[in-house]
Amino acid sequence: MTETVYLSREGLERLRSELEHLMMEVRPQATEQLARAREHGDLSENAEFDAARENLTKITRRISDLQRKLSKVEIIEEHKIEKDEVRILSRVTLENVSDGSKADYTIVDPLQSDPRKRFISVKSPIGKGLLGKRVGDEVRVAIPTGEIHFRVLSIERSTGL
Repeated sequence: MTETVYLSREGLERLRSELEHLMMEVRPQATEQLARAREHGDLSENAEFDAARENLTKITRRISDLQRKLSKVEIIEEHKIEKDEVRILSRVTLENVSDGSKADYTIVDPLQSDPRKRFISVKSPIGKGLLGKRVGDEVRVAIPTGEIHFRVLSIERSTGL
């Protein structure tokens, strides 16, 4: 059973666009590739067929996954997000207490997680540790390489994901 997926309106539109692209462009192309590969003869020794079939299976799984998640979406209105504590779609500035370095993160649904953009999942160790914290609070988060000790410097509403 899929849990509720919390998205901004922009996040929802991005996922809908991805789904439409997969269904209208990517899957038909993959289906054509599979048909062409099938024409090359003996399927038991046809690496092109196996690769095309595997690609189509991967695309179909992604489509199913997106459809399932989109059926469970709850829109979070960014202007309604409180700024007094960390919640999903909050943008948080943290200070690493150990070395004084600072970093900004946006807490997002796992579906929108992208560490390169500093979008961290609400279900990640850091995301879970930050939920409910307020400016000035300190949090220790266990991560695979040990423990990180943060201080919350600021909390803002996210500005477009």
